[in-house]
Amino acid sequence: MLLLTFFILLMSVAVGWSIGANDAANSLGTAVGARVLNLKQAIMLIVIFGFLGAYLQGNYVTRTIGKGIVPLDQLDKQVSMYVAVVATFAACVWVVLATYWKMPISTSHSIVGAVAGAGLAIGAPVKWKMLLDIFMCWIFTPVGAAILGYIFFRLLQNLFYRIFPRKYIKTIVFFLIIASGCYVAYTWGANDVANATGVISGVGVLTPRMSVIFGGLAIVLGIITWGYKVIETIGSEITHLLPIMALSAQLASAVNVHLYTVFGIPVSTSHSIVGAICGVGLVRGIRVLNFRIMKDMVLCWLATPFISGIISFTILLIIKFFTKF
Repeated sequence: MLLLTFFILLMSVAVGWSIGANDAANSLGTAVGARVLNLKQAIMLIVIFGFLGAYLQGNYVTRTIGKGIVPLDQLDKQVSMYVAVVATFAACVWVVLATYWKMPISTSHSIVGAVAGAGLAIGAPVKWKMLLDIFMCWIFTPVGAAILGYIFFRLLQNLFYRIFPRKYIKTIVFFLIIASGCYVAYTWGANDVANATGVISGVGVLTPRMSVIFGGLAIVLGIITWGYKVIETIGSEITHLLPIMALSAQLASAVNVHLYTVFGIPVSTSHSIVGAICGVGLVRGIRVLNFRIMKDMVLCWLATPFISGIISFTILLIIKFFTKF
């Protein structure tokens, strides 16, 4: 049992690290792409505000991941710990591979698919109604962000030139880009920390508050060591971002994710920021969007819950066969 506990904590650190590495770009990648911040400045701000979000509001989604998909707290202790180890491992493997390919996938999709796959492997009662609700929110996340991004860009484009003198607009926009990026980092930390720590809380290895701190530190490690890879994709490869476009995209993404977080729904901050960038890009016309990179992203998004679910399902069946638990 002690060894299982160690592996759960180890794999949760690995998932947190992979989240930080893959999802750091969701916060200030647009600011880097718009040349408002350099890479080091962006990473420093993401670390600070991502951890704050995880600490202050990370418990909302943690409850859903830990108990809302498969009731880990109601299973046999040893069985629930096997589920936790395998689910976090499966989620981590796929996220690391996607990060290596510079694809901003959803860590939320990965852990949800992995937990569901592990639950099916042991015949646990998977809460399909919750999974359906989460799936519907996954569809609405990029669409809602795109709509908000388009609206915010239209509003801000007209508002700034009417209210502020032209000579101050650039400075004001740059300041707001940084502020909105910090807000994105906060909402990202609040929503995504559960992907690393939800199962820890669900099986009772750590208290919800301690698990959030634990996961937040693991995410910080991922941001610092490998976060730059996907930032390049988000910042410059979907469409060329002007400063006011970056501001609109970040604000739209943050508002979108924060709403889901308050209701405890694990959504994809990757989907949200990419959807928002597409929304502001459409203001300038559909031709400015890089459909090749968008197609690759969509394919990865669709594959994510199924691949992580298949990995966890297969591994747990093998463990079940040899251990007879």
